[in-house]
Amino acid sequence: MAVNEVHGVVSPARGAPVELVSILVPDPGEGEALVRVQACGVCHTDLHYREGAINDDFPFLLGHEAAGVVEKVGPDVTNVAPGDFVILAWRAPCGNCRSCLRGRPWYCFASRNAQQKMTLTDGSPLSPALGIGAFCELTLVNALQAVKVDPSASPLAAGLIGCGVMAGLGAAMNTGDVGRGDSVAVIGCGGVGNAAIAGSRLSGAHTIIGVDIDERKLEWARQLGATHTINSTDTDPVEAIRDLTGGNGANVVIEAVGNPATYEQAFYARDLAGTVVLVGVPDPTMRIELPLIEVFGRGGSLKSSWYGDCLPTRDFPMLIDLYLQGRLDLDAFVSESIGIGDVEAAFASMERGEVLRSVVVM
Repeated sequence: MAVNEVHGVVSPARGAPVELVSILVPDPGEGEALVRVQACGVCHTDLHYREGAINDDFPFLLGHEAAGVVEKVGPDVTNVAPGDFVILAWRAPCGNCRSCLRGRPWYCFASRNAQQKMTLTDGSPLSPALGIGAFCELTLVNALQAVKVDPSASPLAAGLIGCGVMAGLGAAMNTGDVGRGDSVAVIGCGGVGNAAIAGSRLSGAHTIIGVDIDERKLEWARQLGATHTINSTDTDPVEAIRDLTGGNGANVVIEAVGNPATYEQAFYARDLAGTVVLVGVPDPTMRIELPLIEVFGRGGSLKSSWYGDCLPTRDFPMLIDLYLQGRLDLDAFVSESIGIGDVEAAFASMERGEVLRSVVVM
């Protein structure tokens, strides 16, 4: 079987700067697809991998928020063909686990990935970030991870649906079940939080409140659909959200930070029988304490949203159609386009809060 030598961004060890190196990518085997990557967003999860916050399976091939064109497919692949424009998904439901068999494939417990390994030139196996590894010219995935969408879409914008934008949109549209006339508050207006704001607007929410400590992010929130914004450095966000919702609190509060303090704010900022959605990723050491009588007395739901509870084959094409119709401004999430050698600098920009997304263009 042929092997393709390409360049890729690798995290060699915990906390070490990423490196642009030559890697070997095998041709697809049974059920696999080889995808020529056109664009890939720089997501905070990639930084988590570099810092060893996911696991210690170094070296990692980073990048997972990507769009590209199918180059080759292996035997028995029927969902995509060479030449198809696809978004890569890190959830590819197996169809056989207990969740899939219950008709809930968005919770699949055995999501599929490529079986063959991409390697360094010395043969050392690479661990692809979220089963994708797309900071490279070619990547090997399970064919079910490649979701065909309208090729008219910009690869820079389309790839963002593969992770962060989908997580935020889905937190509102799928997990939070935001509906017409609802009030929504989103705490944390980075890429995921602002996607939740855009999803709330798409879903017909009447009042959409963005909360952050950074005026730049609050301006992005206004551009993407927030009807009100709150800078929580100088205003109590719980009281401000109540003031904006007739003294009641929001029907849905989406916490996009992943911090006990902001989660507690979300809990108290929701209306009775309202919903809290946690989509921000917490540190494993974090703990939260809430009065159980308040959990009982307020009713409603406390939910977590993992990948926006999305079903990629259902949601990706639909969202691309909304983008092409001008109803979902994915281009607004692209703060800058960069080269494959600029990922380390993009991590620094992200940590400083200067960008919604840096996007690597191959």
